Amino acid sequence: MAWFQYPRSASTPSTAAELVTLITVVLFALVLLTNLIRAGRHPQALLADLRHPVHMAFAASFAIALILLSALGTTWGLADQGWLQATWWAGSLLEFSITVWVMSRFVRPADAGGLGWHAITPLLMIPIVGNVLVPLAGLHWPVTGWMSAQFGLGLFLWPLIVGVLLARLLQVGPLPAHMTPTLFIPVAPPSAVGLALMQWSAPPVLVWGCWGVACLSLLWALSQWRAIQRLNFGMPHWGMSFPLAAFSALCLRLGQLPEGRWLLLPGQAAVWITSAVIMWLSFKSLQGLLDGRLLQPEG
Repeated sequence: MAWFQYPRSASTPSTAAELVTLITVVLFALVLLTNLIRAGRHPQALLADLRHPVHMAFAASFAIALILLSALGTTWGLADQGWLQATWWAGSLLEFSITVWVMSRFVRPADAGGLGWHAITPLLMIPIVGNVLVPLAGLHWPVTGWMSAQFGLGLFLWPLIVGVLLARLLQVGPLPAHMTPTLFIPVAPPSAVGLALMQWSAPPVLVWGCWGVACLSLLWALSQWRAIQRLNFGMPHWGMSFPLAAFSALCLRLGQLPEGRWLLLPGQAAVWITSAVIMWLSFKSLQGLLDGRLLQPEG
């Protein structure tokens, strides 16, 4: 969605936005199909992932994908389509249900599926803080009450999860090396909150505050860039994709404000860098799938 925030006068970004939209829809369809096949052929493996203290966070990725696809549809002027609103509702309710389910695991004993320190990673922000994404499309429909409540839920849980993550780092130490790229995930919540607040026409001071938190989170993640470069490629590297895209979009939106003109060029550069990162992630994923290294079981 960052490409849709690009200056309207540029034809290349418009073409890029159309191409990215097409690729996004095709990839979503392929991933959905493969997961349906997996669920049919290996239901126990799917259940094991849902019970896994770390893998369960990815269960919310499907809900978030539905919400983001709905937001993408509204940018194409499809907000009046009933199927698009139904898609948004499906993503919103699924995200809310997953949040309740994950939160329930915090109060369970370890032998009953509770979460220990090893399960506290930035991935937890996916199923819990993902609620802040609902206004990106929901503002186009008369669902203000539910949308605001779910946004408030994500806004409440966001600093709590950050606090728990910092406590985990202090108590247990750094994340496992292969999880280091997920340190980019904390960039996403403040970026998404800032974008939502701009759609609500909130005071700019609040949006700039979100940008400041996102900027600090990005610099925090980049401080581990050398460690990330030394890693073999794995699925945790995809934790860099959406956070960078959300931050780029927020930079471009703020660049449209009179006091944010200085951010327009850096925002445009961020979009191109993010696109290059996602292309690299896609290439490495395809390469890993073909040679059988990507989806190796954890040791």
